[in-house]
Amino acid sequence: MTDFAATIATELSVRPAQVGTALALLAEGNTVPFISRYRKEATGGLDDTQLRHIEQRHAYLVDLEDRRAAILAAVEEQGALTGDLRAAILAADTKARLEDLYLPYKKRRKTKADIAREAGLEELTQLLIDAPATDPEAAAARFVTEGFPDEKSVLDGARAILADRIALTADLVGEVRERFYAAGTLRAGVVEGKEAEGAKFKDYFEFSEPFETLPSHRILALLRGEKEGVLTLDLDGGDEAVYTGMIAEHLDLAVKDSAWLAKSVGWAWRTKLQVSSTLDARMRLKEKAERGALEVFTTNLRDVLLAAPAGQRATLALDPGYRNGVKCAVVDATGKVLDTAIVYPHQPQNRWSEAVRTLSGLAATHAVELVAVGNGTASRESERLAGEVADLIAQAGGRRPTPVMVSESGASVYSASDMAAAEFPDMDVSLRSAVSIARRLQDPLAELVKVDPKSIGVGQYQHDVDQTALAKALDAVVEDAVNAVGVDLNTASVPLLERVAGVSATLARNIVGYRDEHGAFASRKELAKVPRLGPKAFEQAAGFMRIRGAANPLDSSAVHPEAYPVVERIAAASGLDTAALIGNTAVLATLNPADFADDTFGVPTVTDIIAELDKPGRDPRPEFTTATFKEGVNKVSDLTPGMILEGTVTNVAAFGAFVDVGVHQDGLVHVSAMSETFVSDPHEVVRSGQVVTVKVLDVDVERQRIGLTLRLGDVPGAPKDTRRREKGSGRGKGRRQANAEGGSMAAALKQAGFGRGR
Repeated sequence: MTDFAATIATELSVRPAQVGTALALLAEGNTVPFISRYRKEATGGLDDTQLRHIEQRHAYLVDLEDRRAAILAAVEEQGALTGDLRAAILAADTKARLEDLYLPYKKRRKTKADIAREAGLEELTQLLIDAPATDPEAAAARFVTEGFPDEKSVLDGARAILADRIALTADLVGEVRERFYAAGTLRAGVVEGKEAEGAKFKDYFEFSEPFETLPSHRILALLRGEKEGVLTLDLDGGDEAVYTGMIAEHLDLAVKDSAWLAKSVGWAWRTKLQVSSTLDARMRLKEKAERGALEVFTTNLRDVLLAAPAGQRATLALDPGYRNGVKCAVVDATGKVLDTAIVYPHQPQNRWSEAVRTLSGLAATHAVELVAVGNGTASRESERLAGEVADLIAQAGGRRPTPVMVSESGASVYSASDMAAAEFPDMDVSLRSAVSIARRLQDPLAELVKVDPKSIGVGQYQHDVDQTALAKALDAVVEDAVNAVGVDLNTASVPLLERVAGVSATLARNIVGYRDEHGAFASRKELAKVPRLGPKAFEQAAGFMRIRGAANPLDSSAVHPEAYPVVERIAAASGLDTAALIGNTAVLATLNPADFADDTFGVPTVTDIIAELDKPGRDPRPEFTTATFKEGVNKVSDLTPGMILEGTVTNVAAFGAFVDVGVHQDGLVHVSAMSETFVSDPHEVVRSGQVVTVKVLDVDVERQRIGLTLRLGDVPGAPKDTRRREKGSGRGKGRRQANAEGGSMAAALKQAGFGRGR
């Protein structure tokens, strides 16, 4: 573990002791959120991201060490383990390097080279290498034997032996592979006859870009085009002479003095190393693409989960639709369903007045403060309906409810799930969706944990990446988000409790079962009475659970129960009781954390405790705001270049951000139109759920494309900005490239896994 800690510490630029302690804590069964929040002294303040890297990297290094041991044993069993080979195997720092070293000793099916060796042609091969001036034909005549009846077949056998040597020379293979990737270019072309069918990939019909500059989303688009039979891909490593020269130099082959050697080296390159280097480059590109896609997905998911909650306010939700009506649900401040209805204000029924009366009655009866409108089909018409209802309430002297557009991605997935069926066994599936929309406005995190993260619609080419790695990464994001916010122990659902550090699915059900049987928890200590919730689970979970109105006010804060004695010391020193200390900024600001630190709780923890006492139970999420869509702009054809609009960022990709401006089709702000300065990552500028002001640059009604910019000084129709926003592309190329990732904007959203899909 010490060696692993040193390796990982170097990668993270931290001290080996920090990594060693983190590994020890993880080995003891501590969770990442708990270690990050409550063991800062031990780890030196390592955060969630660093801890997860340590956890994942350690697993890789353990696998590497296991493989190293297996290879050493296998080679030693063959009697081939020399001192130099042992040293090389012990020094290998990647699985690829280990496999290169092991390749000559790996059991394999008999090859042509093996047959040639058995026939005694190794001697001829060495002769042609040592004496390049030797006449190959004349030399080969002396080695004609069974299976190799003439000079040509003999020389073919010698060539196979030489190629085998080249392919099994680990250092050479590694050098060639690195050179190939560093100098290589990916070229794409269209399959003949697929031009019309594959129009969405048309910008890749004649395409080339170096491996090292290809962004993840472009790699995935190219691979998808190939998979769909539209594109052909060629991984070109560059000039063959460079590689044959590397081979000749490494094995000291006098190719200038022997035509046979020169041809054999070229053949070995094309049939051996070029093939393996191409496969390696393809694998690296896919891994690079998947890492990029995972980063985009996890960042967007974190932003969506930590979006601003509207809070505990009675909410009427509208799940819009035309023929099948608008599904409606009213929930109270705690999310409890109070009433449901289905109205038919839109075509073909057009029962608008009846819908207004019904919804106004629901809003007035239940003192609705918010109207959540799903952003799917008929959303703008339904938003207008909500506005008319709100105005009617206000005219009658009531408090005007605020209409808010809400992403409904994943709502139908939840509504048809076993979880929803258990929660609402007697409710129609379509109405469950409306309930979900209302609750996700009140508290996005609490509701979205019920939905498979892959269904929330914030991924990039999510179906093209390793699904196990994706699920693991997304689960980590959900866990970190839930524990960053904390949960109300007396209202949290089973799915939400499952994400609390140390709480398994069984414990989550037991907590809710205990709550249902005995009533609300009065204190954190009462958690110990929950069946199967032992000391370790309590230690991990308690700090992330809140009990509003508890007798001990610390039970509603992020102060861990184990640290309550620290608060008692602070209170005693301040001459106040705990209740009077909480929120008392004037007193807390005068405290020196070092005065209250001890061997168990160091300065970092005491500093956190004082900050928490100042603002107990503070929510890390931003303040709730909503976008106001422009009146009269309801569809793409209503847009005109130059319009300035408010919108909500629905997704952020590597090439830009999608923005909902209220026309049922998200527009794209390309990365080149986000700032006056260079932007390497769109997440530096915007996040999912953020309200932004944009200008319309161009509109293509036929193909449902909307080009937007965050730079309000940009002039639609002006010459393309030639400033380079990413290597090899200005704004013009960038837009074309973004379109290539999905043809029309609608296709882009669907293809990349973005957008409105439910």
